[in-house]
Amino acid sequence: MNTLTTSPAPHFGKGRRRPVDDCRVILVASCFAVACLLAAPILSAQAAAPTQDEVEAAYLYNFAKFVTWPATTKSDVLNVCILGKDPFGNTLDQIVAGETIDNRHLAVLRLANEHLVQPCAILFIGESESSHLERDLAAVAQLPILTVSDIPGFMKNGGTIQFVLQENRVRFEVNLNAARKCGIVLSSQLLKVATRVVGNPSGKEVR
Repeated sequence: MNTLTTSPAPHFGKGRRRPVDDCRVILVASCFAVACLLAAPILSAQAAAPTQDEVEAAYLYNFAKFVTWPATTKSDVLNVCILGKDPFGNTLDQIVAGETIDNRHLAVLRLANEHLVQPCAILFIGESESSHLERDLAAVAQLPILTVSDIPGFMKNGGTIQFVLQENRVRFEVNLNAARKCGIVLSSQLLKVATRVVGNPSGKEVR
């Protein structure tokens, strides 16, 4: 069973983009596996700190390990989709290459518009879609898709997971109400390391 720790999240380097090689991608993915999502930095002193986008890409891959989709929607492929301008370059592709979760092969899809979301299991909505956010979320409102973004106000508009920066660290908040509406289940292990959970079953907002 996957487990999580709650030690401090890693700092990331300046800038949202940096070319990466295969070794660096593997290092980033291992450093930020959800089993140690908020673990202390384990990059060597010589290695540059990962950028915000590299950390978010690793999160997207690992979120899939802690989400349960309706059985009727499962296929042999688990698609991680990107809507809007792609901030990850080839980082996300390299992280998921050859990976499987629950016997489902992972793949990355880049969508031209919100009408192409049907095959997605996870949908990252890029910053370039800020002005179209309500439209994009409306397109997936009735679909079992985990929506993720770093757009401010994402959860208030009905998104499920929002990346936030706290003391120069990438963290995330969770909207359980949104998850329930689209029929997906988020593991309690994932909720434990979220900085805020809206729609907690206890009736209290967890911070």
